Amino acid sequence: MSDSGAPGTTAVLLAAGAGTRLGRGPKALLPFQGRTLVEVLADVLLAGGCREVVTVLGAEAARVRAVTVLSRHRVIENPDWATGMGGSFRAGVAAAAPGDHVLIALVDQPGLSRETVARVLAAHRPGRVTAAAYSDAEGKLQRGHPLLLDAGLRAEAAETATGDAGARGFLQAHPDLVDLVDCSDLSGGEDLDSPDQLHLLD
Repeated sequence: MSDSGAPGTTAVLLAAGAGTRLGRGPKALLPFQGRTLVEVLADVLLAGGCREVVTVLGAEAARVRAVTVLSRHRVIENPDWATGMGGSFRAGVAAAAPGDHVLIALVDQPGLSRETVARVLAAHRPGRVTAAAYSDAEGKLQRGHPLLLDAGLRAEAAETATGDAGARGFLQAHPDLVDLVDCSDLSGGEDLDSPDQLHLLD
């Protein structure tokens, strides 16, 4: 909690996938900025103003733990990671400190910066969902990550997370609750999903 008594924010970094489409093992272990992607992004979330980072591992979790330094953060494992991102989303939200807002981030977004995190945190309004957004080819803002769930909404959002959907069902059911924050000047917001996107790690 902050001195004002307002909720703090726990970041949940979803890093459980096997990276099958990319074909290089878990994305968490991709080399990035002289370290691994999961290490860099966990530190970015903390530097951007989150009170704590919960990193959710799954595929090859023992190896990820063995070769990374995540001692500044909480690390949990989702044994059911293979059923899709929804289970990791639920596990991460459940592990976040009670009463905190929850900021959801994905390990396959190397463009995430502390400035993006800080901008989303600063824009959040009570009772709302705040999402980073990025311009598409036509210049229209598209919702992306990170995504900040208000403390009062996190439980309902987690209940709807199934399969490969995190908060998607909840957001589609409550579009009136979502505020977009333009972060196009900071990143393109791309997910690293295929080999032709490996340049995002440069």
